[in-house]
Amino acid sequence: MKISNVYIGGWFQRTMLQLSEIYDFLRECKSQLALDPERLDELRKDLEIGKIDYGVAGEEYIEFTTALNIKVKIFEDGLIILNNQKVSEDTLFADIDHVTDYYENKLSRAFNYLFSLGAPVPKELANIESVYPYFVVCDNATKDEISELLSRTEKQKYFEFNNDKYDVIRGDKYYFVNNKKQSFDNIERYIEEQVFIREFKGQLHRYLNIHRIIWEKIDVVKENANVKGSEIVKFTSKLEGYAKTINLIDGRINQMSTYISTREKIAKSDQELSEFLAISGYRYETLKDTLDYIKSLWNMTKNYVSSAQKLFEGIKQDVTSSSVNSLTIVTSMSAGASIISLLTETKPEFTVFGVLYFFILAFIGWGSTKLLSTISSNRKYEVSDVEFEKDIK
Repeated sequence: MKISNVYIGGWFQRTMLQLSEIYDFLRECKSQLALDPERLDELRKDLEIGKIDYGVAGEEYIEFTTALNIKVKIFEDGLIILNNQKVSEDTLFADIDHVTDYYENKLSRAFNYLFSLGAPVPKELANIESVYPYFVVCDNATKDEISELLSRTEKQKYFEFNNDKYDVIRGDKYYFVNNKKQSFDNIERYIEEQVFIREFKGQLHRYLNIHRIIWEKIDVVKENANVKGSEIVKFTSKLEGYAKTINLIDGRINQMSTYISTREKIAKSDQELSEFLAISGYRYETLKDTLDYIKSLWNMTKNYVSSAQKLFEGIKQDVTSSSVNSLTIVTSMSAGASIISLLTETKPEFTVFGVLYFFILAFIGWGSTKLLSTISSNRKYEVSDVEFEKDIK
């Protein structure tokens, strides 16, 4: 059995603008942003770039080869496909590790720095360990050979697709494509579409899980039926942090509609993918429905954190009002003492008792303020909100 190629890939929302920036960086190590030229040069050298091409196939793309026998293809919508062109059955796992290491430690590191300015990636999305789909392309392998390969990598088979040009057997993290008489370019087109669909679905699932996590965190804040005045600022700051994360992710989610529609249109216009789309074309519609669901869910999350912020802002105003009232009492006491002093004295006179009396009044004023401030800080404020039964999401 001959294994001809190993592919991995990923997708993160980008546009033709970022593709042009990537092209400038790959070709001439240039950036219009205030990035360190020496750092850019170091990152570019690590890529060991060979030939670079810029083309159009439905979407604009950049394709380049490396001295490490890896071919990289980057599309304007952010899809990235890496292809290890020198593999064998005996060194399969080492070949997979080779292309994965290039993606994670060279290409991703370079792009992370190239796009390090601007809106940040929420920490909930950063440092997520990605599980890539690995696509292993074989030439005219028998069923027994594919089954033996599957047993070496996966515990079970999840999906199988057969036609007269190529077969696809999918495990959990591995796809085995047995090429019978299909062109290399068409096999690659199938893999590109599979990577996009899987990555799109994976992002939606991450957003669903982040919604669950943030919702529970907001619940923890609101579950404090009675909070001390001194804790109001802490809870308010937490809610502000959650709101910032929600807004950042909301922007990412709203970008996704355009990408899925464009990909669907391009794929359905490709005659070579017609047999594959006959059984899996519905997945575009499913992804659109799932995206609409996540958008609706995320809108609920935005409203939920907003209501929590308003709730605690109202309590914060109550604390401020209470503090002002306390200061008014202390000020009135001080003013009253001064008036009594003026009325009981015939004329101003500087005495030791007068100085002592002044400091006694000052201490009483300070002590009163401190006492009222402590009472205000430790006072319990009721967090009243409407309770709902949780739906299972």
